Amino acid sequence: MKKTKHAPPDLKGREEDTLLRRIEEIAAGTGTRSSGVRLGPGDDASVFRGSRGCEQVLTCDWFLEGTHFLRDRHPPDAVGWKCLARALSDVAAMGGVARCFLLSLALPVSHTGQWLDEFLGGLRRAAKRFGCALAGGDTTERADILISVTIVGEVRTGGAVLRSGARRGDLLFVSGRLGEAEAGLRLIRKSKRRANSRSPLLRKHLYPEPRLALGRWLAEKRLASAMMDLSDGLSADLPRLCTASGVGARLRAREIPAVRMRERGRMGEAALLDLALNGGDDYELLFTVPRRKSKQIPRSFDGLPVTAIGEITRERALLLIDERGCEVPLANRGWDPFRKSP
Repeated sequence: MKKTKHAPPDLKGREEDTLLRRIEEIAAGTGTRSSGVRLGPGDDASVFRGSRGCEQVLTCDWFLEGTHFLRDRHPPDAVGWKCLARALSDVAAMGGVARCFLLSLALPVSHTGQWLDEFLGGLRRAAKRFGCALAGGDTTERADILISVTIVGEVRTGGAVLRSGARRGDLLFVSGRLGEAEAGLRLIRKSKRRANSRSPLLRKHLYPEPRLALGRWLAEKRLASAMMDLSDGLSADLPRLCTASGVGARLRAREIPAVRMRERGRMGEAALLDLALNGGDDYELLFTVPRRKSKQIPRSFDGLPVTAIGEITRERALLLIDERGCEVPLANRGWDPFRKSP
């Protein structure tokens, strides 16, 4: 980590150098020989050595107070976990392996104590869980909390799975169940207190699991013709894959894996489908497979459901076959930070 040029000289008794040392202590517990980090936090920059026969996969992700998390509702350790996990999902979608990451953190002086300790604890758990070492970053003071994570990953040369490879007749698959994270967020918004991080209903929203193993397996077996992660909702992300590939798609509403029965409560089928189509933050994988290879896709991968939900079409329309068997246009009602509220 490096010191920002505009940081205050003292953080209520915790000088920035002290804060940086605490972050560096976290970094020391996340590195492995396979991370590629040859020089980590503590200097002007970090040094990374890539693996032979591989290309680097680079991605970055904002995690902003008020937009992506609520300071008084989301546990700090969940904020630490999720800011890394959601960025790693992009590496999973390319079929890559995570190596290391850079953390840029802006926060108020009032949150350089217990809040920061819990945040770093969650970040460290995620880094160790997903084998991604903290290599460096930047810190500064600000009234609201801003977090930016940059990931360095790797994929064998020429082996990255792109969004642009889908072809007519390919089957369309998703991992996991869709809408669970959005259901958890709605529970948090209804509550007047900080979320219980141990609640199974909130697990998907607070502690998402990037599907790194599945993405890598699909890439290594050359099964996926196109792939991306679901961060903004199926109705928002599927059009991006289809546009990149120059194709359309037909989905079967009945096949889309929605929230499990024990989590449904009084919600009807239409509401559950709405969650599955339009809820964001799931970080599952959406991928296409040539029909001749589709039998090689298991129904479950290490306990994770994998479901065929439709097919790719030559016509560029996006259609949903509803419960009555009728074809209706798929409306894009997923997350868009620039969309004006109705």
